Amino acid sequence: MPKSRAKTRKSKTTKASEPTRRSMLKLAGGGVLAAAGTGGVGLWAMGSFRAYAAEHDLSRVGQGDIAIVQIHDPQCPTCTALQKQTRAALRDFDDCGITYLVADITTPDGAAFARKHRVAHVTLLLFDGTGELHQTVQGLQQASQLAQTFAAHKAAVG
Repeated sequence: MPKSRAKTRKSKTTKASEPTRRSMLKLAGGGVLAAAGTGGVGLWAMGSFRAYAAEHDLSRVGQGDIAIVQIHDPQCPTCTALQKQTRAALRDFDDCGITYLVADITTPDGAAFARKHRVAHVTLLLFDGTGELHQTVQGLQQASQLAQTFAAHKAAVG
């Protein structure tokens, strides 16, 4: 009798350490889910980077659309608040020929753009389609005020 118990224990431990078809399918399913999740995150990151790059491409000023350029310091809470208010105001102007751009003063291009127009951060510059500066808005503004300013600017130059 003791031999049969030993054989039973031995066979149970051998089976437990061998991968079963079910455990392999679980592992494969987890791998597929992980790959899909990673791919989704990668697509989101790529889309976010493209949007960031387009928003910071200051060469788009004067390319036919009205441009609103924020002189922005990403470390400045007031700049971040102005950016939030500007984006909220621009929601009413979707697909109507207004381009929102950011001149990040911590980058060489953004700093040069701010120097060229002799303005500090927490400032919006409103350009016509040919790149001519028409208006400068300094300081934090509410979205409703900005929407009125943008509508008047569009009516004047559009």
